[in-house]
Amino acid sequence: MTEYSTAFKANMVKKLLMPGGPTASALSSRSGISQPTLSRWLRDARDGGMPSQPKHHLKVPRRPGEWTSEEKLRIVVEAAGLEGDALGELLRQEGVHDADLAEWRRVVLSALGPVAKAPPTSGDPRRIRELERELLRKDKALAETAALLVLKKKVQEYWGDEDDVTKKETDK
Repeated sequence: MTEYSTAFKANMVKKLLMPGGPTASALSSRSGISQPTLSRWLRDARDGGMPSQPKHHLKVPRRPGEWTSEEKLRIVVEAAGLEGDALGELLRQEGVHDADLAEWRRVVLSALGPVAKAPPTSGDPRRIRELERELLRKDKALAETAALLVLKKKVQEYWGDEDDVTKKETDK
């Protein structure tokens, strides 16, 4: 029986877990390690049986049902501001598939309920009524002033200018 280092085992598990990576059978034929051994290493990694594996290595993906609600929410929140390579790196570090993340996001958003837009705040209703009354009062005053100007012009046309009468009398 051959002994393999923990780093070697972790490397093989990492290859098995890569997106589009080889199956245990395919990796077995390439590496010369039996398929049951590779499958056991993968199972041990999922169960946390490789404690000497460095923490910076990729986490082993778990089935979606194995994640707690808190873990799912944490990952959804962390992924919210990320795009492209940064998002891919987070998903690889956490061992989460993008389809699972999309489902978790959908669940979180549906749990929050429909997002209703707040009505635009138009100010204090009492202040609005006061301003409308003041505007109405000023409109009335403006209309009255306009009417007085029209009347003054009509009187001037009919009677003439008061100054004109006195000039004519003084000229005589």
